[in-house]
Amino acid sequence: MQQMGAPKIVLLSLFVLVFVSSYVSCTEFEAGGENGWVIPQSSDDENMFNQWASKNRFKVGDTIRFKYKKDSVLVVSEEEYKKCQTTKPKLYSNHDDTVFKLDRPGLFYFISGVAGHCEKGQKMIIKVMEVESPPQSPPPSSSLEASTHKTKKNHALRKTTRFIDTGLVTVSILSLTVFGLV
Repeated sequence: MQQMGAPKIVLLSLFVLVFVSSYVSCTEFEAGGENGWVIPQSSDDENMFNQWASKNRFKVGDTIRFKYKKDSVLVVSEEEYKKCQTTKPKLYSNHDDTVFKLDRPGLFYFISGVAGHCEKGQKMIIKVMEVESPPQSPPPSSSLEASTHKTKKNHALRKTTRFIDTGLVTVSILSLTVFGLV
């Protein structure tokens, strides 16, 4: 069996590094946790969706799943959120199961489109975090466990991994083929 030369090992290492660093992990959350997108039962629960949202960390690429019956979900402006009414929502859906992708950092405002539901507290603000650079050292294991437990507790439905730079991966594979590693 032929041994790999130093240049080939360096190239292979670079390929692995590029491949591993070209993915992003995304999470799908169920709005409101296990209760779903429902009218709060009492005035004490009026802020239940914002309380739920404040317990989660949302990032660009994550999705929010709204599950409901005989209802709807609208994405609106801050002003429309405060008034609980809109004439031009950015999104309107009444399909009992709506998935909304958080495609930018900042605030997203959601309300129910059924008359009276928003006023009873069926509304939510989600803050999507800016993209962070990776930490220099791994977090302590207790922080990692707490973070994992928190995600499960707050009913993140699933975590997916997507490749964000297929062009870079393709160029890497081509380079490996040209240099005879594949």
